[in-house]
This record gives sequence, structure tokens and C-alpha cells, in this order.
Amino acid sequence: MKTALIAALLAGIALTPAPVTAQTVGSGVAATNAQNSAERPILFAASAPADAALAIVMTGAALPGDLPVDASTRTALEAAIAAEKFTGEAGDKLLLRGFGGRPSVLLIGTDAARPDWATAAGTAAQELSSTNAPVAVAGAPDSTAMAQMALGYTLGQYRFDRYKSGREDRPAAPVTIVGAGADAARAEWTGRQTHLAEAVRFTRDLQSEPASVIYPASFVERTRAAFARVPGVTIEVLDEAAMRRLNMGALVGVGQGSPRGSRLMLVTYRGAEGPPLALVGKGITFDSGGISLKPNAGMWAMKADMSGAAAVVATALSLAKSRAPVHVVAVAALAENMPGDNAQRPGDVVRTFGGQTIEIRSTDAEGRLVLADAIQYTIDRRQPFALVDIATLTGSVGAALGSEYAGMFARDDTTANRLAAAAETSGEALWRLPLHPTYAKAIKSDIADIKNSDASGAPGASAGAHFIAHFVPETLPWAHLDIAGVDWRESSAPLTPAGASGFGVRLLDSLARQWRPGE
Repeated sequence: MKTALIAALLAGIALTPAPVTAQTVGSGVAATNAQNSAERPILFAASAPADAALAIVMTGAALPGDLPVDASTRTALEAAIAAEKFTGEAGDKLLLRGFGGRPSVLLIGTDAARPDWATAAGTAAQELSSTNAPVAVAGAPDSTAMAQMALGYTLGQYRFDRYKSGREDRPAAPVTIVGAGADAARAEWTGRQTHLAEAVRFTRDLQSEPASVIYPASFVERTRAAFARVPGVTIEVLDEAAMRRLNMGALVGVGQGSPRGSRLMLVTYRGAEGPPLALVGKGITFDSGGISLKPNAGMWAMKADMSGAAAVVATALSLAKSRAPVHVVAVAALAENMPGDNAQRPGDVVRTFGGQTIEIRSTDAEGRLVLADAIQYTIDRRQPFALVDIATLTGSVGAALGSEYAGMFARDDTTANRLAAAAETSGEALWRLPLHPTYAKAIKSDIADIKNSDASGAPGASAGAHFIAHFVPETLPWAHLDIAGVDWRESSAPLTPAGASGFGVRLLDSLARQWRPGE
């Protein structure tokens, strides 16, 4: 009797499952609680602090007339310029250490015909980054040039070092932009340029964070925090359940292999009446390739595959904080592309918000999928007067254009010219690439409306652009920006230290300020 009872009890124990504890997504242990090290604050003044390292921006070999140095220092500088054959041309620079009673004097050249004050100041930021002294930058002829210097210095001194546990913080003594228009420059800086610099920094931070920190839900929360108490802004977020109800099978399908749910976020800033300009960004917070798995080499960089989404919400941030008289909607199509046990497969067919069908030929051509639903929803619900999408879409655009130009596609010359003008103003370069009817035929599917890959006969970047164009009405002004070659820099440039570039924010900010409905 006792033996039978014990056997029954043991059998019951064996048949009773152990309690299940919900698994934390990720490790649950934060990599750091630190922030990036402090940057130099920006000041404006008519004269340079006596103990500051001095950067002088020049448009030729002759020193500016109102230089904040005494006569003997000026004479010594002129002698050094002659001895070192300094020309003052764009890109030319000369560093003189322990000169004229200052820690250092840095001479920086810029084009006399088209001076680039921002780039010159960015050069100063990087060349003088290790000096412990305050810094002063002189040579600007007016307040607008001074404000551009402040922008350039701020962009050039950016750093992302919050995960370096043993870091030695760089000096954070102020940088003073010197010139006769200090008060007007300060007003322009605080009214506009500081917000643009903040927006670029916000984008770079999002790009640089690991995918364990930035995923669809946390991207949304970072954005909400950035826009807290900013007037004129509304934020709409769709989770997976809402997107399923709307038949957004393309966007939800990309993220179905990840435990981190997808999101569609629309940030609307209404600083003017009338229909908005729509800016739609690809937001793949990590792209493993899904079932069509990428090779390991370089996969770490796919944490920045959300660069387009970061750029559009940051553009809205810049416009809203500077109270620009514009109406924009910035749309982030957010998903994590992982090869989980529920991941979509090559050969699947998905349905979009607008009822179109897409054959999945490669799960690694996922950016165009999330954009398809985001674009259709934005057009339907916001009715914009024009739409620009921006995405790290194809490796082929980088192979074609390198790291100096983003690829730009547009159906009409008027729209293309608007983008080109904004690129010229902002300094973020574009190169127009072709949309050809033959390429459009290459994305047709045998079993669905279109396919997302295997577009034989079409260049990769053009095939991607045609795919997106399929979801944009012919009557709507539209441009597609492929930034896969410019979102990340392997080496430093004056305005972009090595790493995340923040490309697109200055460009789109300029575009939004210039483009109005009906124009």
C-alpha cells in the first residue's frame, strides 16, 4: 500500500510541469548608466579670452583685419605664414604651438569665393580637441558666419563614449566664437542653429547605441523624451496589434522573427496651416538579414540600419524647437529583423495596408517592406503635399557613389531640383540616380503584385527605388534617398567624427524650410 502511494506521488511529481518564469528580452543588465562626456559649451564675444587657444579662419594668405591679437603677434604670424607657405586655401591648415603667449594658434583656410565657415570651425574642433585650455575661433566677417562656426564646431566635437568605463574625459572649457556681431550671432544660434546641432547629435546617438538598447519600443521612448514639452507636436504610435488590424503585413512581417515588437510612429509638427511635407524613414533597429542571414563580417554595423528613421524624427525636432513656420510629419517605420522561430521566409507573400501583395524573395530586403506600409498609411491618413523617404536601403548605392554622396531618386526634375538645392545649402551631398521603366518591370512577381528582391536586370539601388515608387501615387511629388553609403564614416571629416554621421538632418531641415504646398 505504502509502495503504491509513493509510486503514485512520484508519478504526480514527474507529470507536474515546473513553474515557468517569463524570459527577459535581452540580458536585463544595463551596459552602462553613464552619459557621453561633456562637450565644450559655445560662447560669443567681441574678443578672445587671453588664455584661449586661437583658431583663425582665413580666405587667403592675408590675416583678417580685425584679428584679436596685438601688433607683435600679428607680425610673427605673418612671418610664420610666409615661412610655412600657408596659402589659406580650403583644407589648408597650420598649427603653431606656444605662440604669442597662447597655448596654440591654428590657421585654417577656406574657399574665398564660397567660404565654408562651419567646416572650418569643425576642423578647429578636431584639431584642438586635446587642448586643456579654452578655445577661441576668429575670422568670421558677420553674425551669420559666426553662427555657422558655432554649428560646425558643435558637430565637429561630437563624441559617443558613454560605454568607455575607463575614459579620460576631454576638456570641456568653453569655445568662444569671436567677432563684431556677437549679439546677433548668439540670437541666431539660440534661435535655430543650436536646435539643428541637437537634432544631429540626437540622430548620431541613436545610430551609435547598440541594438540591445535601441529597438522599436525604446526608439519610441527616446523620441517621446526628446519632444517632451515641445509645443505644436503630436505623436501617434501604432503597435503590432493595431498594425495587424490595418493589414500592415509588410511591416509586421519584417519584425515577426523578433521578440521585440514592431512600431509605426508618426511625429507631427504643425507650425503652419495646410497639408504637411511627409518625411518617412526606414527604422530597422537591427538587421540580421532574417532567414536570409547576413555574413558575420560587418553585421555589427546593422545597429545603424534605423538611420533614416532617426534622421526624420530629428528633423522634426529641429524644426519644432526652432518654431519653424512649416507643417511636417516625420514617420519612423520600426522593426527588428531577426531569424527567430516565427520569422518570415523567402517565398512568403504579404499584404500591405493598401491591399497590395508582395512576394518575399529575400528577407534581407526588408527596409522597402516597412516603408511600403508606412508610406501608404501616411498618404492615406495625412494627405501630404509631397513625400520624401530616406533609408539605408542598398549596399549597391555605396558601391556606386562611395561615402561622399547619398543616392537620390525622383520622378520629376522639379522635385529633384528642390532636393539638390537643399543639398547645396546644407552641405549634405546628393547624386541623382536613374528611374527607368525597364527597372520597374524587373520587380514584377509571378504570384504577387511585386517582389522585394531578385530584380534581375535592374541595378540594386534603382530596383529598391522602383519598389518604393510602386506605393507612391504618380501625382504626388516624391523623392527617395538611399543613404547606405553615408550613414557611417570609417574616418573623420571636419563636421563628422568617425562613426555615426547623422546624415540627412541638415538636408531635410533645409528642404522643409524651403518647400511649401503649391510651390
